[in-house]
Amino acid sequence: MELGITTFADAYPVNGVPTPHGVRLRQVVEEAVAAEQAGLDVYGIGEHHRADFAASAPAIVLAAAAGKTGKINLTSAVTVLSSEDPVRVWQQFTTLDLISSGRAEIIAGRGSFIESFPLFGYDLEDYDDLFGEKLDLLVELTREEQVTWRGRFRPALHEQGVFPRPERKLPVWIGVGGTPQSIVRAAAYGLPVALAIIGGRPAQFGPLAQLHRHAIKESGFEPDDAPLAVHMHGYVAPTTEQAVDEYYPSYAQAMTVLGRERGWGAMTRNQFNNLRGRGGSLVLGSPQEVAEKIVEVHRVLGVQRFMLHISVGTLPHEQVLRAIELLGTQVAPLVRAELGH
Repeated sequence: MELGITTFADAYPVNGVPTPHGVRLRQVVEEAVAAEQAGLDVYGIGEHHRADFAASAPAIVLAAAAGKTGKINLTSAVTVLSSEDPVRVWQQFTTLDLISSGRAEIIAGRGSFIESFPLFGYDLEDYDDLFGEKLDLLVELTREEQVTWRGRFRPALHEQGVFPRPERKLPVWIGVGGTPQSIVRAAAYGLPVALAIIGGRPAQFGPLAQLHRHAIKESGFEPDDAPLAVHMHGYVAPTTEQAVDEYYPSYAQAMTVLGRERGWGAMTRNQFNNLRGRGGSLVLGSPQEVAEKIVEVHRVLGVQRFMLHISVGTLPHEQVLRAIELLGTQVAPLVRAELGH
């Protein structure tokens, strides 16, 4: 099973002082380098268009990371395809793939934030239709050099060449928050899925994992060619107590901001403790504890990739780097030994 890191380049104020976007983006590049040095398999950056996140153009940040790394896979986490032009997404990530010698990937999703829709002139009433149509074009671009295609939301293409072409088949994943329709849509194209598990219990996603495998077969594809990944919040420190003490302030700050926007209310310590408990969605604690939870997620869902989203809110950079090192040098060997990899 592959192990990796994701970030949204959070730039929440630390002790009341906003984190400059330039500082945060340079830190993200350092995190990607640290992830490779720790022996991890993948590093991902998500796209957002608001002041508390610094990465509105993940492909550019990943290109900077590509210049300082040589082995680690570099992916979006997530590309908000509904408000993007699939042709430009394809060109950006094929360019990244060529620059990085075949290490680029795309995780395409509808987006859980809506800021990009008015920014790029799209109507939220078309939320699902936009994604479905643009995914269709993106998949067509992965299959054909000369593209003929027609839709509602962008100009048609007629035997149009789209360049550059990658030297291999560019991996495209679908980011899914928990809807069966999204799983079935991904399977219809034979695409792998990345499940975002940011609340509840991972076991609740078992039916979605089974649905993906079943729908892949029903669509005429091989399950081994369409793996399943999970993205979960968490953090690693030398001890469980240290992990909790260091992670809670930034996590609670970020989740309280988002909770008030979406009607959940403020994050409480009791809610946090429930999430980090056995079977909860937070992967948090000592290396041994984190390894045990990752193994349990693998056994429950049958995933081929696990991505830990370390900085929810803006953790001190040094703590993030240490957590990445622990994930690669201590957690990963425990996970692989337990799974026989």
